[in-house]
Amino acid sequence: MLPRQAVDAVTADMNEHPATPDPNGLFHTTRHTALLSHLTAQLAAAVEYQLTVGSPDLPPATTLSRTAVHLGRAVAHHAQALDELLLLATSPRSTLQEQVSALDQQRSLRVHLTNAHAALTEARILLHAPPSAPLPPAHLPPRSPALGPAAPAVPAGPSNGPASRW
Repeated sequence: MLPRQAVDAVTADMNEHPATPDPNGLFHTTRHTALLSHLTAQLAAAVEYQLTVGSPDLPPATTLSRTAVHLGRAVAHHAQALDELLLLATSPRSTLQEQVSALDQQRSLRVHLTNAHAALTEARILLHAPPSAPLPPAHLPPRSPALGPAAPAVPAGPSNGPASRW
């Protein structure tokens, strides 16, 4: 199965089995997170394969890499949605305060699922673009000021080349 077909299959499954605030939705979201995680790992492997061996059946390595970035965002949002789904599926709603909390959790759930769907849509757009089309940038969130500036690049040398990282 080509990457485009795999992303389309996962998208179709997510549309057929949406996340709902009940045990079924929790199961589906867990399964979708697993599918997206596996697909992201497969795309990362395909990037390495495309760079070392090359395959005319696969998109260019840059397309595969950027697609993996978007799928990684979808995985992250699905994982965050799992927390909200767990609370919604297991929390009582007998008091007014519990009902208000459930509304906040549902709103947060929708935000995460919407963001996951947007990331998956961006991945599909990359894979469905003609090979000659310029790639849009991978829309990564800005770096948090709390993390500080990005680490400077370390030049490869005998002690810090690729083999020494493992």
